[in-house]
Amino acid sequence: MTHMPKTDAPHIPVLLEEVLDALAITPGERHVDATFGAGGYTLAMLDHGALVHAFDRDPDAITNGAALAASRDGKLVLHPHRFACLDTVLEEAGVEQVDGIVFDIGVSSMQLDQAERGFSFQSDGPLDMRMAQDGMSAADFVNEADESEIADIIYLYGEERKSRRVARAIVAARPLGRTSELANVVRKALGHRPGAPKDPATRTFQAIRIHINQELDELKQGLEAAERMLRPGGRLVVVSFHSLEDRIVKRFLRMRSGSTGNQSRHMPVMADAGPAPTFEKPSKAIRADKGECARNPRARSATLRWAVRSDAAPWDGQPNDSERMAA
Repeated sequence: MTHMPKTDAPHIPVLLEEVLDALAITPGERHVDATFGAGGYTLAMLDHGALVHAFDRDPDAITNGAALAASRDGKLVLHPHRFACLDTVLEEAGVEQVDGIVFDIGVSSMQLDQAERGFSFQSDGPLDMRMAQDGMSAADFVNEADESEIADIIYLYGEERKSRRVARAIVAARPLGRTSELANVVRKALGHRPGAPKDPATRTFQAIRIHINQELDELKQGLEAAERMLRPGGRLVVVSFHSLEDRIVKRFLRMRSGSTGNQSRHMPVMADAGPAPTFEKPSKAIRADKGECARNPRARSATLRWAVRSDAAPWDGQPNDSERMAA
């Protein structure tokens, strides 16, 4: 059985044992942590003998990880880049293929716990939400976008059925500059019952964060980049935290493993239906047990999927590839 690494990181890595089992690290192998965060997965991978390339678009994560990198004698290389371009960055660093890649999708506990980053309404802070700390902020979006765009984003990425009501309330309350202001506007628009299991502002905050950081497009591009970088027999491991992310991962792995099936059971199997599968049949969804959920509430919504890379060429250049992975 694998062991939990000792770490002072504020972020508790979710499904760590299962991630390590899926990666099946052999000492000396080269692996990628596509979402470094507070370094929980990376530290465990290093302790299992891997050489690790870790990516994070958040400059705070890279700065905080510098001491760990310095202590590992070149076995950890930090890359301050989005994981969507991990293949390009690795190739520029002289890495042609890797043995495993793990993604932990979404916002980290470290980011949520920093009120000044504006990801959460649990503590008041500036309405920011930018993972890379550059570009359009959440305040820019809610104060400058038109009502119909705001409604569409909240419906699409937050799956909020009353998105138009929320958007009307946001526009009427502008300008908004604090997380508490936006949360109160949404609560008033939807009706807030103290003690309810879920705050009504949750979906709106999720939607705006995903839009600001282009998270779903990043995920699609990151999966394609991983396909290009993994060696035959290499492992792709993805932990996601809500249905939109998991749907993209599930469809990617089903499509790339040839598990999508025919449109009709009455149609014959086509021998030349498309490119060869780039992954073997993926694992079933893996979720945290009751014990881990009790220790780490973040694990309750986590889903892990993994698959082994085949020796087929990547599907680069396939028409409408990203569209076919759309949620």
